[in-house]
Order: sequence, then C-alpha cells, then structure tokens
Amino acid sequence: MSNEDSPREDSSRRLLRGDPGEGERPEPDPSLFEEVVNLCKRRGFVFPSSEIYGGLRSTYDWGPLGALLLQNVRQAWWRAMVQQRSDVVPIEAAVLTSPKVWEASGHLATFTDPLVDCRRCKERWRADQIGDSCPNCGSDDLTEARPFNLMFKTFVGPVEEDAAIAYLRPETAQGMFVNFLNVLQSTRKRPPFGIAQIGRSFRNEITPGNFVFRTREFDQMELEFFVPPEEADRWFEYWCANRRAWYERYGIPSSWLRLRPHEEEELSHYSVRTSDIEFRFPWGWGELEGIANRTDYDLRAHSEASGVRLEYFDQTTGEHYMPYAIEPAGGVTRAAMAFLLSAIDRDEVAGEQRSVLRLHPLIAPYQVAVLPLSKKETLTPLARQVLAELQGSFVCDYDETQAIGRRYRRQDEIGTPFCVTVDFDSIDDKQVTVRERDTTEQVRLPLSKLAEHLLGRFSEAGDTP
Repeated sequence: MSNEDSPREDSSRRLLRGDPGEGERPEPDPSLFEEVVNLCKRRGFVFPSSEIYGGLRSTYDWGPLGALLLQNVRQAWWRAMVQQRSDVVPIEAAVLTSPKVWEASGHLATFTDPLVDCRRCKERWRADQIGDSCPNCGSDDLTEARPFNLMFKTFVGPVEEDAAIAYLRPETAQGMFVNFLNVLQSTRKRPPFGIAQIGRSFRNEITPGNFVFRTREFDQMELEFFVPPEEADRWFEYWCANRRAWYERYGIPSSWLRLRPHEEEELSHYSVRTSDIEFRFPWGWGELEGIANRTDYDLRAHSEASGVRLEYFDQTTGEHYMPYAIEPAGGVTRAAMAFLLSAIDRDEVAGEQRSVLRLHPLIAPYQVAVLPLSKKETLTPLARQVLAELQGSFVCDYDETQAIGRRYRRQDEIGTPFCVTVDFDSIDDKQVTVRERDTTEQVRLPLSKLAEHLLGRFSEAGDTP
C-alpha cells in the first residue's frame, strides 16, 4: 500500500504522545464552535434530546461516539484521581437524599441565582449575565433581581400531596460529607486523604445555553480531599496545579487555559478560597473546573444538624479535629467539549483537504479501527479475527464499506488515532498495515506484533488503555 503525504509531522507527533506542544496557539476561531456542533450531530456525538418531539431546551443525548468520548473522559479522570493514588477512595452516593442534607448544607437558603424578567418580551435572564437591557428584545424595562433557587424539587411517595419533599442533588459533594465517618472507619484512612466520585447532578438553570456547556443535568467529577486545617493552603495550591496539568496532559494547549481566583464577593457560601480552571471558548473564557477550600464548613454544618460529630481522632497527638476539605470539581461534558474544540483541525493530505480530530489517543472514542481493504468474503474472516484480538485491549471500530481513502478520512474526522488495514496480501504473509491519524504514516507489521506495537504507541502518549 502507498504512503500518504505526512502533514505537520512534528506537531502531530507531539500530540500523539500526549504533549500539547509549545502551549502557545492562536485564540480559538469563533467558527470552531459551529464546526464542532455540526460535527457532533453529523457523526453521532450529540443529539438534541427528544428531537422527534421538537426537543427540550438545552437538553441533549450523547450518541454512540459521544457516549464513548464521555466514558473516556471519566476513565482518564478516574485513573488520575483514584486508580493511580493511594490516598483517595471512591464512593457512589444516591441522587436522592434526605432534604435535611440540603437544609444543613445551606443549599435551600443560598443556592440561588439572581433572576430578572423583561416586561416587554417576558423572557427571563440571570441578572449577573446581562447588562441593563434584555438580550432578546433590547428593552431596558426589567424587573428588580430576585433570588431563584436552582434546586429541582420532587416528591417521594405514591401520592404527591402526602409525599415527602425531596430534591435532585445539585452537586455530588454532600454524599461524600455525610459519609465521612463511614469511609473513615471502613478504610482506616487518615488526613490527608480524599473521597472521589463521578455522578449526575441537576441544576434548574435560568439561562442554559452554548450547546452542552450549560445544561440542567450533567455529570460531575468531584473530589473532597480532607486535610489538617494548617495544611489547607498548601493542598489548595497543589490541586490547582495538578488539575490544570491534567487538562494539558490530554491535549488542551496551555495558552487556552487559565487559573482565575474568585473575588471575595463571588465566593460560594461554603468557600474561603476558590479558583476556576477556565478554557478559552470561542465566546470567551468559561469554567471547566473549580477548586475550592471549603474549610470544615460542611462537616461542621452536618455535625450540628445531625448531632453526629464528623471528626477525625489523631492518635498521635490525642486531638479531635474536623479536617478542611479541598474540592476539585469539574464537569464531564464541559471537559469533553474543550477537548473537541482543542482537537478539531484541517490540513492537506495528498493534495486534498481533510478534517481531523487530533484527540489524545485515550480520549478518542475509538482507539483503533479495523478496515479490510475489501468486503469480499476472502478477507472478512481474517479481518474479524484481527478485530477480536484487538478488542480485548482497545475500543475498536470495524468498517468495510466505501473506498479505503474515504474510510481513512472518516476515522480522521472522528479522532481515531490508529487504523489497521487488512489487505489481500495479509492472507498469505500474515501482516497488516497500521496507519497513524496525525502523520498519516503507515507501517507494515506481522499480526503477532500488532497488539504490542499499538500498546507501545499508547505508552508513548503517557497511558495504556
């Protein structure tokens, strides 16, 4: 098989190793946003929810490629925050909890956004996200701002009038705080240690928008890292640096990220110090993840409300104390969107323009695509055998329709880092061709060395599947 031209070899080689390159890239082109939205719908990353019924505003379903992308983002976070650490343990807390949890945490009283109405067109807006006029009709005849609670209310029981009021959780954090003693006693951890989880949260946003950036339900990746109070500042700085490095490791240019400390007036009711990791979206800077020093606010609040002392006893000093919680909390869908925006690219191969997603190999929906040169029955058994052998180690696609060049372009556009082509010579010489997405370089390998070669290329990117 003939080799294609090798565009942008140096920079794409760096990205395949998981290195975002020089870190300095031009500001995102505003057209990137529409390009990503169109790609997501066309290739099956994201669909409007309930689309056949006209949809539901700012609600989305993640299609076959999107589901794989989200799962890879979760797994990358899990590897870094749980699997590769000895000081963090996981839990999976319930979405529905006693309403006393939200009363004690302060969410029922303070988890609000300022709401204004336009008297002319009747649209509603967050007062802190608009100027003095309505973004819809331009009228300056707005109501006074009033607090709007973001909690979704529901009922537990067979009859609504007799049922107990409950709330869909707006964050996963409280499940970790109310289980602090359970985890402490069952794992015998001691501060500094963390409790981590990934789970669904719900917020009744006034003005959701910007595609999947702000929606009313989303997955959070949260860690509560409990530390001695005197060590809180050091650990806060540690987690700010650690979490920013995670985004860079998986392909976001450093110049498209910034760490923005909160001003005192914008701090949450539980925080004495918060910094946001922000991404340079085409419409401006937006939060990917927040790192907060929640002090002992939550443990103390639940201790007072429940009558159960959520403390740690240090046998060395004989001291009882409530640890401070340092909380890195990010959204799965926002991270996925940032990875897509960072990866989308166009270049020229063999005189033709191509669209390519230069996703980190472990973030890409498919890691390997198996492509028989023809769908003739003589090739299918061997191609299926190759697929079966690779599926034990990689998430694989299998495609036998259209010309091989078009199939390469499709895999480039959805971000697949490696294509394995099975041709008619493979039947006799037991070799296949491996093509890399970023360089388009091809190498012929014995089938017996294929998995080893691919695992080695993933190791160069910093992780293995």
